[in-house]
Amino acid sequence: MLYPSEKDEDKPDDTAVNKKMPDLERIHKELLRQGVNKKLLWTEYLEECNLEGKTGLRYSQFCYYIQQDEAKRNAAFHKTYKPGEQVEVDWAGDPLYLQGAESGRRIPVYLFVGVLSYSLYPFAEAFMNEKTSSWIKAHNDMFHYFGGVTKIIVPDNTKTAVVHGKAKPRKFTYDDPELNAVYHDLAEHYDVAILPARVRAPRDKNNVEAAVGFVSTWITAALRDEQFFTIEELNKAIHRKLEKLADEPFEKREGSRHEVFLNEEKPYLYQLPATPFEVADWKQATVQYNYHIFVEGMYYSVPYRYIGKKVDVRVTATMIEVYAKSSNDQTRIASHKRLYGRKGQYSTVKEHMPENHQHVGDWSGDRFRRWAERIGPETYKVIDGLLTSARVEQQAYRGCMGILKLSEKYSNDGLEKACAKALSYSATPTYRVVCDVIESLYPKKSGTASTAGSKSDDTSNSHGITRGADYYRRS
Repeated sequence: MLYPSEKDEDKPDDTAVNKKMPDLERIHKELLRQGVNKKLLWTEYLEECNLEGKTGLRYSQFCYYIQQDEAKRNAAFHKTYKPGEQVEVDWAGDPLYLQGAESGRRIPVYLFVGVLSYSLYPFAEAFMNEKTSSWIKAHNDMFHYFGGVTKIIVPDNTKTAVVHGKAKPRKFTYDDPELNAVYHDLAEHYDVAILPARVRAPRDKNNVEAAVGFVSTWITAALRDEQFFTIEELNKAIHRKLEKLADEPFEKREGSRHEVFLNEEKPYLYQLPATPFEVADWKQATVQYNYHIFVEGMYYSVPYRYIGKKVDVRVTATMIEVYAKSSNDQTRIASHKRLYGRKGQYSTVKEHMPENHQHVGDWSGDRFRRWAERIGPETYKVIDGLLTSARVEQQAYRGCMGILKLSEKYSNDGLEKACAKALSYSATPTYRVVCDVIESLYPKKSGTASTAGSKSDDTSNSHGITRGADYYRRS
């Protein structure tokens, strides 16, 4: 036979033992790299043979030995994965339990498990519930534990990952899953693809359930005789069991989960973002006339051109982000550090104001008090009382400005007399009260400021007050 048959070419011939054998360990690692294939490695192998003056294997023989080596490595697996490609996640089937310190009753806790598909390196953490907040925290903790991010997350079809029920009528498909909105945000933050296992598709779920199920059973069985009073104690014990499992040698594969993870998988994980993902709550708000929105009891500014428009607000534990809807997508128009504490606080960006309002950003309670002090003690008492009584100091700024501006029309002495009179009716008179009093004292608008200030109390009193004292006490 002049030429070997295709069937015979797949097998090594007797002369192969006299030829240079390829470094199968190095080839295995090289094939894991992007863009590297057997043909390229065979060409490089032949160049090495020429340099050493040795005979190389034919391409079919070269591939045969590689296939035999891969078969040994993957003997225990139905499907092969590339390192760093995906992690499988799910809630464990059976809960663990805490022992109630006072009641003595057993409190169920729920085990989140994540397993890297290539190395089978595991992660697990217990939570008090299976809510979305726990699901998201589990992913943050898992990626931090691995020290990197995979390309794909494969959850079972759990409701914390995929939208179910009548809320989303669009049919779920494997190619276009309807992810929980918060879970979708997590995927965007970590730049990963989420591919849930299909409902009623045993082959998909086999991968998730086999890996996750094994780790779940290992941990729950290993801790079955131990008692824990806090979830922190339990998670410390889980961490110890994880380390022990990771160091156990494979039965049908060289090395351990920990060794394969460190040597072969971890270098291929994507770098973690600078900050972990934060759970966000989406709200809608209307931009008020003062170019602020009201969110969670606080006020946050947006550019004044959006006054009267509805905006979407992304609320996290640390940030408030405001988005305006355009024709195709959303555009972020404002971002604030989230305020906590006393209700009604303001976060205002000076650039959000109209140009003729931007000086307001420089106002302060101390500035108004100094201004009032220069006018007189009665004016100071009114301004100080107005600032002190306001739930939020900034809310009193416009009233303070209005009162102090009265001195330009009625003189400092005129404002002092009006403030003294207003204080006899209320300990904290408002701008409206002071304005009414000063107009009743000096009703002739034609008079100059200096004339108003020189009028005697007798003349002022002859005009009377248009509203009774009860009115000012209610103000």
